[in-house]
Amino acid sequence: MTTEELYQTIGGNYREVLGRFMTEDRVLRFVKKFPADGSFELLKTSLENGVQEEAFRAAHTIKGVAQNLGFTALYEKVVVVTEILRGGSMEVAEYMPELERLYKLTVESILKLD
Repeated sequence: MTTEELYQTIGGNYREVLGRFMTEDRVLRFVKKFPADGSFELLKTSLENGVQEEAFRAAHTIKGVAQNLGFTALYEKVVVVTEILRGGSMEVAEYMPELERLYKLTVESILKLD
């Protein structure tokens, strides 16, 4: 899978991130680090354990990384979860299945990069 195909698959904005990072090599360097980030697992664990502040920090981290890397579909879903958690609520269960699907799609697609 090429970098451009990755972005098409995950609903991302390759042209935008390429403009920001200037070279495809630089984009790839940061994109390939994404699967190793533990923020999504921390989000899930924090939600399961009722630790709102930690869940917020994890969601906020995912939001920032997704935005910076141009992972638009993932960003749009995690921003909703982040804002609910920012408000002090933990009522995000209805958004988590789609967020997890997009997260897994992103990671699996990154692992298929040439």
